[in-house]
Amino acid sequence: MSNTSMNMGRATFYEDRNFQGRSYECSSDCPDISSYMSRCQSCRVQSGCFMVYERPNYMGNQYFMKRGEYSDYQSMMGMSDGFRSCRMIPMHRGNYRMRIYERENFGGQMHEMMDDCDSIQERYRMSDCQSCNVMDGHWLMYEQPHFRGRQMYMRPGEYRSFRDMGMSGMRFMSMRRITDMC
Repeated sequence: MSNTSMNMGRATFYEDRNFQGRSYECSSDCPDISSYMSRCQSCRVQSGCFMVYERPNYMGNQYFMKRGEYSDYQSMMGMSDGFRSCRMIPMHRGNYRMRIYERENFGGQMHEMMDDCDSIQERYRMSDCQSCNVMDGHWLMYEQPHFRGRQMYMRPGEYRSFRDMGMSGMRFMSMRRITDMC
């Protein structure tokens, strides 16, 4: 039995800034928003949490959105064309557990985490994290310490190479659990 609750999130995406233009209401994953509108420049998240991606099929830079209003993606995230796909993040109730590895294919130093880490360099003396295994919960990984910079959403599974996932040259320096903060 899974500890993940499938509470549905709900978001409304708009073609233009400040919630103008055509809109599309979403309560699940959407691999290509251009099927519904030409671009997406603003959003209201009524409930739940979503990860939005700058390219179709959950590719490119990612940005985490929780309940709230996002009137202008360009000024917030630097996504000049808005975003092209989104993933609804299911709420997880239970333990959080992830192993992070210094090198690809689960090589080098390994540390098991069960809570947020604002700097792997300070906590574990690790200068890089290039693979991980998420055993429980949903996590956000950040490019810089203290939960700053580009983000990547990690759901349960094995991630042998961030480079092979299109995150070439990106180093993850902090990690945060996605809790019921949504």
